[in-house]
Amino acid sequence: MRRHSSRHSLHTLTELNITPMLDLVFVLLIIFMITTPLIENSMDLVVPKSSTAAGASNPAETFNISIDKNNVLKINNDVVTAEDLESRLATSHREKADMAVVVRPHFELPIQKFIAVMDILQRVGITKVGVMTLKDDPKKGEGTR
Repeated sequence: MRRHSSRHSLHTLTELNITPMLDLVFVLLIIFMITTPLIENSMDLVVPKSSTAAGASNPAETFNISIDKNNVLKINNDVVTAEDLESRLATSHREKADMAVVVRPHFELPIQKFIAVMDILQRVGITKVGVMTLKDDPKKGEGTR
């Protein structure tokens, strides 16, 4: 004997499954939460390139800031403290608003020490900043020093 059911074999879905959409929204929210602080705190670095050599700054008017691995600061080969560095840069920036600075960090310098110098440059208002690097030698495995 055959049983008859009141249920139909074909029926339409009356509910929408929103679980995949919520997963996507939460992933996008996490991505934006992570990247937003990085975008707000970023500093534009103007790194000199050889293709723009005609518009490059005059080397005599460029300040060279060197930082060795023991956090000794030098401005144009004169040893200075962080406070002296900030005052000298502020004075020079008032005299010449479009001055350029080249930062030469030691390759073993902790990144926080480098960031401290970049913070000084940003507080003073210097926008033309370059970071001195050397070309990496793939034969040696580490950069040339």
